[in-house]
Amino acid sequence: MIRQATAHDEVQIRECAEKAYERYVQLIGRKPTPMVADFATQIADGDVFVAIDDQGGFQGFIVFYAEERHILLESVAVLPRAAGRGVGKELVNFCENAARERGLGAVKLYTNEKMTENLSIYPKLGYAEVGRHSEDGFNRVYFEKVLT
Repeated sequence: MIRQATAHDEVQIRECAEKAYERYVQLIGRKPTPMVADFATQIADGDVFVAIDDQGGFQGFIVFYAEERHILLESVAVLPRAAGRGVGKELVNFCENAARERGLGAVKLYTNEKMTENLSIYPKLGYAEVGRHSEDGFNRVYFEKVLT
């Protein structure tokens, strides 16, 4: 199940971000953006959703919001113990469905070029690479999926 996050979820969201992204700190040379995000504000703005298993256990989260004619998928993270079970894919599908429901034609996202797993995962989910730029000291790879 995926539901909108509440303030009570913030600790678990932050812990999930830490666990999911900690392996990239050394590769990138500093914490990736999702590890230092202002989750309290994002939750209050209604931009965060959490995945819960059938026993009510926290599995992961996604942050996204509308921008002009698309949704920007800012971050998605799954607890290591829940990895490989399709939770991340479900969260991305949820984001895409939210874009469709809002009448938006695409989902855009970016990832760090050092997160090589993402560079192969997103194309498998139908995302096309649309650019590479250095931004805020990070080398980012931009993807877009046009929704039908």
